Amino acid sequence: MGVFAADTLQGPSVNWFALSPLLVMLGGAMLLLVLAALTPAWPKRWYATFTAAVAMGSFAMCFPLWHRLDIEGPSTLVGAAMHFDKTAVWVTVTISVAVFLAALVTDDYLRREGLDGPELYAMYLLAAIGGVVMGSANDLIVLFLGIEILSIALYVMAASHRKRIESQESGLKYFVLGGFSSAFFLYGVALVYNGTGSTNFDAIVNSVNSTIPSEKGHEALMLAGVAFLLVGLAFKVAAVPFHFWTPDVYQGAPTPVTAFMASAAKAAAFAAMLRVLLLALPHWSDDYRPVVWALAALSVVVGSVMAVVQTNVKRMLAFSSISHAGFMLVGVEAATHRAGQPEPGDGPSSVLLYTLIYAVLVIGTFAVVTAVSRTGDAATDLGSFRGLGKNRPVLALAMTVLLLAQAGVPLTSGFIAKFGVIWAAVQERSYGIAVVAMVAAVIAAYLYLRIMISMWIAEPESGDGGRESVRTPAYLTIAIALSVGFTLLVGLFPDWLISLAP
Repeated sequence: MGVFAADTLQGPSVNWFALSPLLVMLGGAMLLLVLAALTPAWPKRWYATFTAAVAMGSFAMCFPLWHRLDIEGPSTLVGAAMHFDKTAVWVTVTISVAVFLAALVTDDYLRREGLDGPELYAMYLLAAIGGVVMGSANDLIVLFLGIEILSIALYVMAASHRKRIESQESGLKYFVLGGFSSAFFLYGVALVYNGTGSTNFDAIVNSVNSTIPSEKGHEALMLAGVAFLLVGLAFKVAAVPFHFWTPDVYQGAPTPVTAFMASAAKAAAFAAMLRVLLLALPHWSDDYRPVVWALAALSVVVGSVMAVVQTNVKRMLAFSSISHAGFMLVGVEAATHRAGQPEPGDGPSSVLLYTLIYAVLVIGTFAVVTAVSRTGDAATDLGSFRGLGKNRPVLALAMTVLLLAQAGVPLTSGFIAKFGVIWAAVQERSYGIAVVAMVAAVIAAYLYLRIMISMWIAEPESGDGGRESVRTPAYLTIAIALSVGFTLLVGLFPDWLISLAP
């Protein structure tokens, strides 16, 4: 009987080539863990070099996949559980770049803190797998699996600095609050399944299309399901009022991990939000659009105002990331105006462009913070940046460029990102949220100005001379240089990147 069942079992066909970036990451993570367990401690930089090479391998596999999509067009994978389109490839590129830069930033940090080992690098790769699955999902259950793969790795990484109680605390807070958000999301999945009989995006849309309006008895349950799904996704993107975990977790987690959370995790979450709202739930766009509008407005305003009053740079950047999430939600709100329509408009592409630009920006910024935080990873207050312009002028100049880009100053990539989402909102006549976002950007500029004043203008105080000097080892220098170079390149010559955005 067992043999007969095995013979008749018919699984879905698998396009292994389309899944190659995921397989490279998975193979790299498994190989790293097995080799590290069976061999003596590797020479310095080898763990980071291996991880960066795996990330670049995944990045390289995206080029032939993009070319194939140009020829054959989008399709689905593994029994229609995942999308194979340019959005999925774009998210894979963004996350691969984030892993590459994060590995470079992490290298000296771990050895400086006496924590050098393969575990954190393996977690980067496993978290990246979850992020790619989130950005490619065509099924709510698959999306939930991606969220959990990403989230569990992030919980572990946030608490990975065993010598700092703040790191343990941040991991615990993230775990508890993340569990609540996952419960909300899963309850939303259950309600949507109850109303449509499926968790597959295409099947959900077909179910609603085939239902006679007078027979839609589950409308209230479906609206509740949509609300729960939106709550779970809003937590993952750190949108107000679901942002309370962000400042404490960002401050307590190891600084390179904070950089990874702010880049790769945010990119994956926004890609998932676009998938769910535009592909699975387009029929309810009139219901959830005002909620997205409110989330965007609250996030840009609260994030900008709260960032200004902070004195710890990591908390400043945490609230700044909330503000940036609000800008991305402006693009999401613009995209919801055309949910379910053949022509998506500029909303989705503006959000995806923002995720890549911000990923590079924020990792470069936190790379400088990693250097300034010194041994113990605790020197992250504004005073720790005092005199950086005099003692390390090149590092301070790099930080200045990255901060100006986050503020949206012209001739930087940040201006291109912010202009893109605001222009998408204007095209959909969402003038109100566009004005709110621009006003919030002016408020947030003061935040970045405070850090620059501390670096370049603030007078030295007694005790500054006795502080540990700021070191910028090779890999950290490369990560900062690449981030600044990309920021200026896109700011000066944006057309090539804008034309690629799906």
